[in-house]
Amino acid sequence: MTKLTFKALATAVAITAATTLSAHSANIVKTAASTGKFNTLLAAAKAAGLVGTLGHTRGITVFAPTDAAFARLPKGTVQDLLKPKNRHKLAAILKYHVIPGRVLARDVPRKSTHIRTLKARGDRTIRVRKRFGRVRVDNARVIQADVKASNGVIHVINRVLLPSS
Repeated sequence: MTKLTFKALATAVAITAATTLSAHSANIVKTAASTGKFNTLLAAAKAAGLVGTLGHTRGITVFAPTDAAFARLPKGTVQDLLKPKNRHKLAAILKYHVIPGRVLARDVPRKSTHIRTLKARGDRTIRVRKRFGRVRVDNARVIQADVKASNGVIHVINRVLLPSS
């Protein structure tokens, strides 16, 4: 290998390593924002006062509904939840989408399992299961799994999870 070729290879490896590191050095909030698919979720997190929790809590898994998932809710639901008077209700709904620990799709068991969420009161567990290689959370389907962030992992889901209470 010539000196020039080795230098070019070393540079390419360094660029790849830096790119990989920067992709995983962004926290959950920054990672979600970079995709452009979670504007409603991020606006809701801001309105609920949870941006700091999602951005700085270590070792969490977020089941993140896309903007399209929020659009499936009945008309006016999102606007109503974003009102300051509904901050606690919105926070409870968003915390229902977060579980402690980094859970990758390969770690989800085939049988139905209930996992405790960060929601403080009422319905605090979500049902997670894998069937035919696809992960489901309550009534939502994971449409993109294992989006890694510096403080956890994101699984993109096609519906907003609503606790029963």
